[in-house]
Amino acid sequence: MFVLGNLIFAITEILNFALTFYMWVVIISAVLSWVSPDPYNPIVRFIHALTEPVLSWFRRRLPLIHGGVDLSPLVVIAVILFIKYFFVGSMYDLARRWKQGQALAI
Repeated sequence: MFVLGNLIFAITEILNFALTFYMWVVIISAVLSWVSPDPYNPIVRFIHALTEPVLSWFRRRLPLIHGGVDLSPLVVIAVILFIKYFFVGSMYDLARRWKQGQALAI
């Protein structure tokens, strides 16, 4: 069972890293929207390509533009933090139990 626990732990670590990376990309995208960078810069285009599908999905579904301020990055960050604390935390606990050889109790 420890092998399965290690596998779940490794997958959880990768998921945690990916969520943290994406959260920082969303933060950078929000900061870039304040300074109006060169739209032809490859880094700006990469960040825009990563964040715009998710941010536009939230913009379409939630009326979060108030007074010209787009709050969709805050909602995306809140969702990422919820996933990190709930789902990733639960997967860490599950991996720890399987590494210790404890039976799963539902």
